Amino acid sequence: MINYYEYETSPRKLSPDYEENHNEVKKTRTKKRVNNKKNKAVEYSRKKTKYIIEIALAFVILLTISYRYSLINTKFSEKESLKTELAEIQKQNAQLQLNIEKGTNINNVEQQAKEKLGMKKLDNSQKVYVSLPKEDYVVSGTEEVEKSEEETWWEALINDLLGK
Repeated sequence: MINYYEYETSPRKLSPDYEENHNEVKKTRTKKRVNNKKNKAVEYSRKKTKYIIEIALAFVILLTISYRYSLINTKFSEKESLKTELAEIQKQNAQLQLNIEKGTNINNVEQQAKEKLGMKKLDNSQKVYVSLPKEDYVVSGTEEVEKSEEETWWEALINDLLGK
């Protein structure tokens, strides 16, 4: 039995002061090692599942964000296509308005009437003059309007009997 200390920053004995029963110590040490290994294995599996859950959660969050961006992108492209369609329709509308304005010019109307419909200007022989008196006649609305309804034969009989 050696009773001396080793001097460093933390002094410790190289061997204990008492003698131990080596069989019991070995059994308890092996039990502790087995329990430590089991505890470490359980801790390791818990950490592993925790990491897997965190990674899965992060993946779901990123998937949700990317899905939202894809929806936003599709709506944006739809909006842009509708804008281009609106611009084309407005351009066609402007062209049609120009054609209408060009077509409603009095000279164009007269030319189309002559060419397509065979129309021509009036001659003096086709004109008819009407003379109207220069006096104005006003009829007042104070006259009574009488309504005449036809009587049924029963009403006529009763009126004759009563002398009306």
